[in-house]
Amino acid sequence: MARRRRKQKEELDMDIMEVLNLTPMMDVFTVLVVFLLITAVFTSITIMELSVPTGAGAAAAAKPNFAIEVIVRKAGLEIANGKSVEAVISKKGDKYDLEKLSEVMRGIKAQYPDKEDATVLMEPKVEYDYLVQVMDVVRGTVVKTPGSAQGAKIVLFPKISIGDAP
Repeated sequence: MARRRRKQKEELDMDIMEVLNLTPMMDVFTVLVVFLLITAVFTSITIMELSVPTGAGAAAAAKPNFAIEVIVRKAGLEIANGKSVEAVISKKGDKYDLEKLSEVMRGIKAQYPDKEDATVLMEPKVEYDYLVQVMDVVRGTVVKTPGSAQGAKIVLFPKISIGDAP
């Protein structure tokens, strides 16, 4: 009787060792490591230089006091000059009207061709993706000419500061 139990226990221990065969899992991890190494080469991360808006007045005294502010609100976009709101762009459905923003930004750039900085201010609880989309539009836009499939890229305001909306 004792032999039978010992034999069953040995068979049970052996079965557990067969169940814990780690070879297929190691094969999967090997394939995953190779896949991640290959995709890491093709993935590039772009780092943008951003600055925080400053209130320093010494350097600003020589320059005209004009700031371009794009405020991302839940209801839409506002373009301000630092003192008052110049334009309001309402949402189209659930999305921000980025084409209209691009049009307004090109108009401002035409008025102030030497201006390179702008501030993007964002209300809390607005999705981060919208901030990135607005920053991309404020930095530059692609203008398509009639008759051509590709457009020309225009740099608008490459120096962007970000902050919280008032």
